[in-house]
Amino acid sequence: MAERVWIGTKKGLFRAERKGRWTITRSWFLGVPVSAVLPDPRDGAVYVALNHGHFGTKVHRADDGERFAEIAVPTYPKKPEGLEDVDPYRKTPVPWSLVQLWCLEAGGRDQPGWLWAGTIPGGLFCSKDRGASWQLAESLWYGDDRRRWVGGGYDNPGIHSIVVDPRDSRRLSIGVSCGGVWHSRDAGATFALAAKGMRAAYMPEEHAFDEIAQDPHRIVACPAAPDRVWCQHHNGIFHSRDAGRTWSEVTADAPSRFGFAVAVHPRNPDTAWFVPATKDEMRIPVDGKVCVLRTTDGGKTLTALRRGLPQEHAYDLVYRHALDVDADATTLAMGSTTGSVWLSDDGGDGWQHLSAHLPPVHTVRFG
Repeated sequence: MAERVWIGTKKGLFRAERKGRWTITRSWFLGVPVSAVLPDPRDGAVYVALNHGHFGTKVHRADDGERFAEIAVPTYPKKPEGLEDVDPYRKTPVPWSLVQLWCLEAGGRDQPGWLWAGTIPGGLFCSKDRGASWQLAESLWYGDDRRRWVGGGYDNPGIHSIVVDPRDSRRLSIGVSCGGVWHSRDAGATFALAAKGMRAAYMPEEHAFDEIAQDPHRIVACPAAPDRVWCQHHNGIFHSRDAGRTWSEVTADAPSRFGFAVAVHPRNPDTAWFVPATKDEMRIPVDGKVCVLRTTDGGKTLTALRRGLPQEHAYDLVYRHALDVDADATTLAMGSTTGSVWLSDDGGDGWQHLSAHLPPVHTVRFG
């Protein structure tokens, strides 16, 4: 049973623990935006990425889960002289510098010390020494296809999802907003685009199925069945049975298929959770009522779970990293842009309010 959850917010990192009931027990980095948190299941270390704005991105590690020390940050190479690198839609220059570290994931259990970082403006970095140094995945960054990526929710494209295959740590998949889903079989030395079946409703009809035009908001794989992958996309929910190479759209009835967050059951790949919203310029819960969608049959049906969640004048948006399920498969945590955090001990059937007064929540992670 889960005993601890890390909550990264716009103004600091918080830790909640189960002490009879869930309670916030400590905070760090108050006033500083937290963009990513990683409790490393291999050795118990906790990593946190901070976005200091004018002072840039910083990364810290706590080996004991308490005392954080600054470590290295990913750095981009100098842009070659005369190279044109502009967003194909906005026609603005793509920066060759770190804007934000958007996600952190651990390497495989056979890769002690390995970490992966996804960044804005679209760089993937690997550390093999617990964050003491970082290396850019050059084949992806220097590839011609990367220059076809466009900004989604942020002005520049970014890598927000990294999935490491537990059967073979050299195999990984990444999600790009907006740039589709990319796969590597050689620990990031090379990448191939594969998002067949995804549909982008915001594109002209003749380009709706272009794989590089897709905007996956979040991708996750079932740890016990890693060929089964779920995606919350800008305009739909998609499911893959071949490790994310091809996708099928979920068409079951739901209040909305727009959203950011998705979590998958750690042992049952047919069970996954999503948080729907009204899309695009609105980005609020449908009808001002917060709910979580759950499928237990591989997407054939979606059930709206509402018990314990606000159902009147609620405007809580749940970001892509702000929903998580623990390894026990029954405990879930969810945080919102209004500073609310909820926990469920029964797979989402009912929710308990941890707090309604935190800063806007960017990420929640069990560990």
